[in-house]
Amino acid sequence: MPDPTDDADDPIAALHRAVDRATAPLDALHRDRLQCRLGCASCCVDDLTVFPVEADRIRRHHARLLATEAPHPEGACAFLDDQGACRIYDHRPYVCRTQGYPLRWLDEADDGDSLIELRDICPLNDDTGPPIEDLPADACWTLGPFEEQLAHLQHQTHGEVSARVRIRLRDLFARSSAG
Repeated sequence: MPDPTDDADDPIAALHRAVDRATAPLDALHRDRLQCRLGCASCCVDDLTVFPVEADRIRRHHARLLATEAPHPEGACAFLDDQGACRIYDHRPYVCRTQGYPLRWLDEADDGDSLIELRDICPLNDDTGPPIEDLPADACWTLGPFEEQLAHLQHQTHGEVSARVRIRLRDLFARSSAG
């Protein structure tokens, strides 16, 4: 019988590896700017949600944690430990893999006929380096392409792709202990 934690043929694991490869140049480029280190949990907030396809991977790799340990107290991500470290770091979802970077995305302009570029960055990472507005596009994480791939994998595995099918990370603990 195959090992349920083997990621060799797991498309979500492959997507996460691709995200990690794509963010590596941003790690190097923003090394001095990024304050994201062990213990920094400013982005690790409650109510982060994932598609069921990513929740399945967390359940598969962390069944014991979900069944025997308590979630971190409300107000921060349920998967943080007492020192602010992620207990599922190697299997963290897409949203956690891209936090902290300068972000860019396209949104509909007020005129409804054109697109505008928007940018954001964690305030902790905005103190050094050039303003994010001055960064070239390839110095930012562009939202869209990987989210589309994730939505496609969700559709292939579970069918529906909508906000209402997303699962709060905190609820993974409740589901495993209720099962």
